Amino acid sequence: MNTKALLDQLLKAGSDLMQQKSASQHSHKSSGSSSVGHLMSGFGGGALSGGALAMLLGSKKGRSLGGKVITYGGLAALGLLAYKAYGNWQQQNKGTVDQHEPQTVDRLPAPQAEQHCHAILKALIGAAKADGHIDQQERQLIDSEIAKLTSDFSLQRWFDQELAKPLDPADVASAATTEEMAAEMYLASLLVINEQNYMEGAYLQELARQLKLPPELKAELDFQAKQALAA
Repeated sequence: MNTKALLDQLLKAGSDLMQQKSASQHSHKSSGSSSVGHLMSGFGGGALSGGALAMLLGSKKGRSLGGKVITYGGLAALGLLAYKAYGNWQQQNKGTVDQHEPQTVDRLPAPQAEQHCHAILKALIGAAKADGHIDQQERQLIDSEIAKLTSDFSLQRWFDQELAKPLDPADVASAATTEEMAAEMYLASLLVINEQNYMEGAYLQELARQLKLPPELKAELDFQAKQALAA
């Protein structure tokens, strides 16, 4: 499965999506029309290159991924942010943690990068389900949009199976085989989830626990995400 290509397309496609969302909000403000309804009308018709992202991440509920991950520049930038957080954590804990060069998704050869991308995508799907609002109709729309981004049927099938699963933070966390991978999965989830929503915030905390992130590393990931948002 070429998960890396799909994940990168999903993240980068959001740039166009957010531009269209902004334009829609502006043009529909005076008439009182729902900008989200306007966005959703593009599903199935190919009107939105970021259609799968919008539906998957629940734009109808106002999730703010468009202002977070997308502005970072996609997958490579997500890896860079994880690298910075992980490296800072190492420096702050010299003598107590392994000081190896962080092996984040942005600096790995293809096979290892693919493993990381698979785990990150699993985490994004889990985060998107954290508020319990992906129904059967939405799943079908997402599947349709994903099919436009990849012709890999095994990847499409895996994606649909992940959407259909009951949400289980332990299952999501099981995809992490390295500490750096765990950090990337938590960071991706953090950048998607609305922590002000009780269900989503509780899911994020449990995911961090299941990923076995050291408290100091979790705090550094939280800090770097906030710093990036403020930049």
